[in-house]
Amino acid sequence: MENCGLLSENNVPVPLKSISVQVLVQDHVATVSSTLQYVNEEERPLEALFVFPLPADAAVCHFSAKIGEQEIVAEVQDRETARDRYDDAVSSGQQAFLLEESSESPDVFRLSVGCLSAGQNAAVTIIYVTELAVQDDHSLRFCLPAVLNPRYTPAGSAAGIVSEISSGAVPYTLTLSVHVSSPKPISKLESSCTLDPLVFLHSDHTQATVNLSPGHMFDKDVELFVYYQDTHQPSAIVEAGVTTAPPGSLMRDTVVMISLYPEFPEEVMSSLASRGEFVFVIDRSGSMGDMMHHGKGAQMRIESAKDTLLLLLKSLPVGCYFNIYGFGSRFESFFPQSVEYNQDTVDKALKRVKEMKADMGGTEILQPLKHIYSQPCYPDHPRQLFVFTDGEVFNTKEVLDLVKSHAHSHRCFSFGIGEGASAALITGMAREGSGHAQFITDTDRMQPKVMQSLRFALQPAVLNISVDWTLPDDVTVDTLSPPINVLFQGQRTLIYAQLKGESSGGSEGTVTVKYSLKDQPVANQLHFCLKPTEKTQLSIHRLAARTLIRSLEQEERSGAADVEGIRSRMVELSVQAGVSSVHTAFIAVNKDSRQTVKGPLLQRRVPTYDLYETCCLMEACDDWDIETDCNDGAVLSLQADSEGEQRDAPELQKDSLLQLVSLQKASGCWDLDATLADVFGKTEDELTNQKPAQVDGSVWATLLALIWLYGCKIEQQVEWQFVAMKAASWIGSQKVGDLSQCVCEGNVLLGCQVTKETLGI
Repeated sequence: MENCGLLSENNVPVPLKSISVQVLVQDHVATVSSTLQYVNEEERPLEALFVFPLPADAAVCHFSAKIGEQEIVAEVQDRETARDRYDDAVSSGQQAFLLEESSESPDVFRLSVGCLSAGQNAAVTIIYVTELAVQDDHSLRFCLPAVLNPRYTPAGSAAGIVSEISSGAVPYTLTLSVHVSSPKPISKLESSCTLDPLVFLHSDHTQATVNLSPGHMFDKDVELFVYYQDTHQPSAIVEAGVTTAPPGSLMRDTVVMISLYPEFPEEVMSSLASRGEFVFVIDRSGSMGDMMHHGKGAQMRIESAKDTLLLLLKSLPVGCYFNIYGFGSRFESFFPQSVEYNQDTVDKALKRVKEMKADMGGTEILQPLKHIYSQPCYPDHPRQLFVFTDGEVFNTKEVLDLVKSHAHSHRCFSFGIGEGASAALITGMAREGSGHAQFITDTDRMQPKVMQSLRFALQPAVLNISVDWTLPDDVTVDTLSPPINVLFQGQRTLIYAQLKGESSGGSEGTVTVKYSLKDQPVANQLHFCLKPTEKTQLSIHRLAARTLIRSLEQEERSGAADVEGIRSRMVELSVQAGVSSVHTAFIAVNKDSRQTVKGPLLQRRVPTYDLYETCCLMEACDDWDIETDCNDGAVLSLQADSEGEQRDAPELQKDSLLQLVSLQKASGCWDLDATLADVFGKTEDELTNQKPAQVDGSVWATLLALIWLYGCKIEQQVEWQFVAMKAASWIGSQKVGDLSQCVCEGNVLLGCQVTKETLGI
């Protein structure tokens, strides 16, 4: 292969040679410019097709192609018109470039590079803007998706995405440079990939650059975590419009992006809810038999999910309801309906969890969700849905619409496991279900992220949310974001709004979010200057346009009466703002090029990296369609593979924390026995001999467990915090003599130095 240029697996030259990416991070927004370098090394003109992922909430706002010294900038047009123009141009021998969004999933795009003559170069540039998600440690997460997994498509359905999936290394290179600028000092940058050292451009550390080290293998997405000082302060970015845009249009007026971080009163947060119905939905498709990452000590995804389920079950409050679903090409639930949380039901559930395997075929999430939503809710026990998947589904929008239609009856917390999990599916389910999304990639441990979401799920629901604006008399406001229906302590909420009218310079606006929490009225307020922020380059307008387009799309799919009116408004907004949508496409035609083309163009699909070999055959159909025939043999062989992997996987060292947690009773206490002693590295006799005379065995065991957690596992507190709260509450309900003396004895036995106050008893 080295001797004859870049070739695909079947020895056909791949026209895509390199991808060069420049990222500009300004505070909470990233502008990403990707240049794809194509070369036709064949003797005939060809058409190159490349299907690739983008962040789920990206607004694509520029597309151009450079051939030699000539640059052609694409324009946004109605999708059918753009496709017709592309086909006409290519069939007449003109070079043309078409960029369109998948109709099924907004995080997948298809790029068609048409009529590259023999030996010709073309550099295609795509620019998009995206908001950066705030993580639990207050960093901002930027993800450049480099992995496109196949969308599992059930036999007989005609939806999907045409892509060539490569399970080996892809034959093109990636370079990435990042420039970060912020009003607040940058503390550090971290990544899942190897970076060159961070270079600060100013002594105040408000600007920095960093590059991806050479040799990225495309076997994982590129994640960057940016840490600022005081990340989660409420802020506003005000952006001036374009004077040449039509009066009254979004692009003409000023637009503001408000970032809010509600702070709940301390007394409300100290008493987490003890009620609720918790439904855990676990992906058991064949790919869950893959490893979490490629490094040493990696667990299989299904094993990590099982450990997490153990932790979740033990952390649930006494008196709640719960159920567990497994899904693949079919689904099953542990109980016919959610059951009350007690020792008997927890024991039954954990027995089933131990038996779970990645043996259920493909990824079809719609049916289990429909079944869950068809079950009646328990009064005074709000339903909380936890969905774990590593997958891609062909019907992302249908799934999101279903979640949204039941948003009034539940909150949805979603977890994307491993590289290439669909960002559109994971973030979309959490957004439509008023919950929170998490991505577990590379060497991330699943448990801390999941327990963070459980903390959110146990927060009291925020009701009656309203947003009030106070602006100068000559300024009115149109809120562009959908109504806020969920708030979590310390989590960012974004509001986009269009400001109409002229305000005299230097004036101020105020936005107030009011809501009720446990029947108490609460208000959070932000004052902001109406003077436009400099150097934002219309990124806020484009994100606002994308927000509005996504809302209109949903309205259209929900069966609104005026479908034509909604569609034409979407196309008008998309064309005006220069932002992609499902009904438009970017089209560029090189009018100067014309060559004689005999017969059809050679078609070359560019392979995208896939972490697991797909079991299904992909047949390209027209209009992005692909039918996947998963016959029984294919699914069976996948099951055999995953079970084989499970047999061959090395026996991992049992985690002492999980061992301790697995021994806890549903009520919150532990039994004094040999298995508990084993976790502490002691014998049962040692534990029994040191027990103070007047103290019950279970009280002593539970006290020792608490001392061990605080004394030996404090760095993992986020994982066991609810287990400890339950234990402390149980001890508090027992009659214990001299508790301080018991804690002293426990410290001596376990070699710890924990105070009674620390234990929260």
